[in-house]
Amino acid sequence: MNPASLYHKLNAVLAFVAGWLRSPFLLLVRLYWGWGFFQTGKGKLMNLDRTAGYFESLHLPAPKLNAIVAGSVECIGGLLLLAGLGGRIVPLPLIFMMAVAYATSETEAVHALASDPDKFVTAAPFLFLLAAVIVFVFGPGRLSLDALLAKKTSSEV
Repeated sequence: MNPASLYHKLNAVLAFVAGWLRSPFLLLVRLYWGWGFFQTGKGKLMNLDRTAGYFESLHLPAPKLNAIVAGSVECIGGLLLLAGLGGRIVPLPLIFMMAVAYATSETEAVHALASDPDKFVTAAPFLFLLAAVIVFVFGPGRLSLDALLAKKTSSEV
C-alpha cells in the first residue's frame, strides 16, 4: 500500500469518526454554554441595579434598559440554545451581545487583537462568543429540538 492510498484511507476513517462525533459535540457545546448564557443573563436580571450601574460606568446609553435587554437575551437565548431550538437564529443576538461586550468592556483586548491575541482570547466574552459562532455555523445538531421538529414535520408531509 503506497503512502497516498494509506493517507486517503486514514482520512476517510477520521472523517467518518468526526462526522459521528459532530452532534454529540454540538450537544455538549449547547448544554454547557446555553446554561452559561442563562446563568449570566439571570445574574444580570436578578441584580438589575448593579448591572445598570456597571453599564452606566461604561457610558452606555439607557443603562437600565440595556441591562434588561442584555439579561433577557442571554437568559432566553441560553435556554433556547440549551434546547437546540432556533439553532441558526438564536446565536445571532448572542453573538451581537458578545460583540457589544467586547466593544464596551474589553476595548483593550480588541485593540490588542493583532499585537497580543492572548488578551482577546482570554477576555470573558470570548468563549461565549465562540460557542455561539459554533452553533450558528454548524447548527444545533441531530440531538436538538430543531432536529426533532424537522423530523416530525417531514413525516407529516
